[in-house]
Parts: sequence; structure tokens; C-alpha cells
Amino acid sequence: MRNVLVTGAAGFIGFHLTRKLLAAGDRVVGYDNLNSYYDVNLKLARLQQLEGNERFRFVKGDLADRDAVNRLFAAERFDIVVNLAAQAGVRYSLENPHAYIESNLVGFTNILEGCRHNGVKHLVYASSSSVYGANTSMPFSVHDNVDHPLSLYAATKKANELMAHTYSSLYGLPTTGLRFFTVYGPWGRPDMALFLFTRAIIEGQPIDVFNHGKMQRDFTYIDDIVEGVARVMARPPAPNPAWRGDAPDPGTSFAPYRIYNIGNNNPVELMTFIETIEQCLGKTAKKNLLPLQAGDVPATYADVDDLMRDVGFRPATPVAEGIARFVAWYRDYYRV
Repeated sequence: MRNVLVTGAAGFIGFHLTRKLLAAGDRVVGYDNLNSYYDVNLKLARLQQLEGNERFRFVKGDLADRDAVNRLFAAERFDIVVNLAAQAGVRYSLENPHAYIESNLVGFTNILEGCRHNGVKHLVYASSSSVYGANTSMPFSVHDNVDHPLSLYAATKKANELMAHTYSSLYGLPTTGLRFFTVYGPWGRPDMALFLFTRAIIEGQPIDVFNHGKMQRDFTYIDDIVEGVARVMARPPAPNPAWRGDAPDPGTSFAPYRIYNIGNNNPVELMTFIETIEQCLGKTAKKNLLPLQAGDVPATYADVDDLMRDVGFRPATPVAEGIARFVAWYRDYYRV
């Protein structure tokens, strides 16, 4: 039985991963500050789904609180740490940049230090497809350079990858960064497109469609995301013996460090996505066509060949199936 820390356990991905790990027999400590970036009641409802399992313990706390994080690590001696806690949202990073520094940089430093000093065998952490920024080479590959982020959120995620590499190099800490691509599904975040669109269409309100609908996203269903995370957790990275300093590979290292994309590997047009929601709801959306927002990118598309080669998994849930499951959950949860 592994002793696992999941930060952000009341969040969308953290909740689903914790549920999967508990079903597999792991002991899980969930850590979350339950901030009000979106509806706290939804976070509490997720936690209620986890309560009652004797192998789960929830700790409310902030990753930026160094003393609290140090005490947690010293008391628990975790085998594996999965850091999913972060200040999320590309657009919100334009409004409140300091929240991203505190959570995504200060908080991540405290996680790295906890792992370093307490014998953690593998740190797995959430990065994001947003790190690809101004890249236009498709599909996005972990072996491409990602030095041109378009939002502070993306910059903090890129910084996490650099910080993790430093600890892998200096202290031999095995670290794996996972670049998630537009995650959706039941219990999803209210600030994400699927949730916003579903709610607005049901209520007869217009939806904001950016870049006049000329967007593509590699929408990735939540069950595929957590399956990928679970498989990666069981495979701490080894140094790449072929890595060369005169031609450095950004996705691997001479240290025990690895980066993977977890995406559906099948970008979907935003208008097709909206049409699928309309079909599930039996209702047509009123569309408010707008230009591309600052910090946003017109398309994302994941190359997942490395994930397939190393852990034998490739996300494959069709968008129509995933949206139908979300809509069914939404109707049930909100009694629509």
C-alpha cells in the first residue's frame, strides 16, 4: 500500500485521481486550501464523495505556508507526491498575477523541498498545454522548445518544469511533469468552456465564442487524464543515457526527469464542440462571437507518442461520449 499525497484533492483532477487511487488500494492524504476561485460548495461536494474511506485523510492548508507543508511531509513520509494544486486559469492570470506567484511558484518550491528532505520516491506534477505558447508546430511535442509563453499562468507552469529539473539534477529526485490538454468531464470546473456553455444554454443565456469560433482544442476526458497520471506514477523516470548537452532534448535529461503530454491527440473545432453540447441538451445556443482573448492560443494538439511508448496508454474517449457523460452529471447534480 503506497502512501500518496495528492495536492488539490478537492479540485477537478485531484478528486478523480484520489478516487482512482483509493479504489486501487493506496492510502491518500488530500491537501487543498479550498479557495474561492470557483464555487467552494462544488469542492466540498467532491470531498464528500471521498469521505468515509479509512485510507483517505483530508488536510486543509495552503501550499505557500512553508511550515505547514514541512510538518505534513515530516509526519507522513510519502512514497509518491502528485502536485495538482495550482492557481488555474489563463484569463484570471491577467487580473490577479500575484495569486499565481504564491500558489504556483512559492507553493511548488515548498513541495520540492518537502520531497527532497523526506525521501519521496517520485514527484508527479501538473504542467499545462499552455506552456507551448507561441509555438505553431503541430502536434505539440515535449521535445520542442517552449520558451515563449503567452500568459503568466503558462510561465509559472514552465517555471515548475525548470524547478523540477533543478531538483532532479541536484538531488536525484525523480520528477515527472504532465502537460494536460483541456480537461473536461463530470465534476468539472465551472470556469471551463463545457461547464459555462452547458449552464448558459440551459438558462437561455448567450455564450461567448472567442476568435469567432475559429478555435481548435485537444479536449481530453477526465478518465483518460487520471489513467495517464496513475500509470506515470508507477514509473519513476530514469536518466536518458542519450541526452547531450550540445543538442539538449527538452523532454528528457541526464537527470531522472521526464515530461509527457496527456491529450486526446485529436483536436476538435470549437463550433463542433458547441454543436455536440446543443445535441445533448436538445437546445440551440445563442452565440456571442468575439475576438481572440489576450493570452489565449487558437489551437492545441498533443503528440502523445512518448506516453504511449513508455506507459502503454493513449487517451481515446470520443468527445461526443465525454460531453454526454458531463451533461448527464450536470443535470443530476443541479437537478435540471
